[in-house]
Amino acid sequence: MKQLNHPVIDQIERTGHPFGIPEPEHYGLDGLGNEVFAGDEIYILNEEFFLKETLMYESRELLKTLGAEEKKA
Repeated sequence: MKQLNHPVIDQIERTGHPFGIPEPEHYGLDGLGNEVFAGDEIYILNEEFFLKETLMYESRELLKTLGAEEKKA
């Protein structure tokens, strides 16, 4: 016999959130061990990626000088 749940409980079980907002898609860990999610801004250099928001200005400039590509995860 199927247990009847409150609709909010069913929503949480389906999406992980009571308002149906899905969890962000995990992209991976960057070269410095930071969690990156789909849509985050990253730099890619030599098949390695770095989360932009965790980098200092100087680090961003260095990556750009070395030819890193800036894009969204």
